[in-house]
Amino acid sequence: MRFRTQLRDSRTFSKLTASLSSLGKVCWMRLEHDVIRFTIIPDQGTQVWASIPVGTIFDDTTYELESNSDAINIEVNISVLNRALRSAWGSTHTQLRLTKKDKTPLLALTVLASEWTEGNMALATNNDADGFGDESNPEAPADTTGDRGPRERQTWITQEIPIKILHESAVEGLHEPHCPDPEVHIILPNLAQLKSISDRFTKLASTDSKSRQPGVMAPEAPGMHSVSFSGSGANTAATALSTNSSPKLELSANMHGSLRLAIATDELRIASVWSDLVNPPLDPAQMTQEQMSQLPSELNRKREASDGFESGWAKVRIDGKDWSRVLSIGRLSPKVVAFGMERNLV
Repeated sequence: MRFRTQLRDSRTFSKLTASLSSLGKVCWMRLEHDVIRFTIIPDQGTQVWASIPVGTIFDDTTYELESNSDAINIEVNISVLNRALRSAWGSTHTQLRLTKKDKTPLLALTVLASEWTEGNMALATNNDADGFGDESNPEAPADTTGDRGPRERQTWITQEIPIKILHESAVEGLHEPHCPDPEVHIILPNLAQLKSISDRFTKLASTDSKSRQPGVMAPEAPGMHSVSFSGSGANTAATALSTNSSPKLELSANMHGSLRLAIATDELRIASVWSDLVNPPLDPAQMTQEQMSQLPSELNRKREASDGFESGWAKVRIDGKDWSRVLSIGRLSPKVVAFGMERNLV
């Protein structure tokens, strides 16, 4: 088993892992020849299924992967990986490889860090025997003949990230949830704004629930929803199972550029509406024109035009806290396409 590669875009990789770390702690990372897959499946809450082409973050020419199954399955703490990747920002050379120390598997991230020094510290003198400033002899005379101009100093830094190698049999039963054809597809508004309003609605509903009875009122019924997003070459899907820990938000959209976020309790009902959003076209290469015309989203577009404003909306109720964590993916890409269908938001 062997894995070694140079990083092409450490910033995108770092932003991706930062987004994933807000949704879970332990990540299943599957290394394949053409794609890298990231999966987070907690005991409850949001599931994440993400994939990104190898060439988006890794250098194709240095990418080496050897395994009997043509894939390597790794369990890693995604927050630890993210902290290591942040140190690679601005580095001219970053290598990621699979290694082992005392029979413990590790991901080794090696970074070439550069800094500028001034004066004799950049040169090998009697006070700096090896030229790297890590040995000092105060009794030796100073070098007064060297160049005192600034010099670039380079240092190799290796960080070791503990991991667990998963056998293929341990993950072969894990499959991404299947979602039906969308009833609505729409580009969401600014995610920071949407998250701010969603958090405000959730807080208001929680306060209202606490004022009427001890603790947070349990939602009417558990449900399941999923969210997927794409950007910077990444394709990610998140499926969330209700945790019964926060109020439910109602998110609805139509095929005429409208999105509505609402929450209702016995004491209040509030809503925020966006209009003039974009309903992006689906890829015509994936299906014929006749097949596309029979999609639920296209039927909803026609139904709303003929039967009235409310008839073409797709609605879903989602856990407020889970939704807030999912919206944290805005750091990876500001543009997110949402696909809505009954009991699902993709």
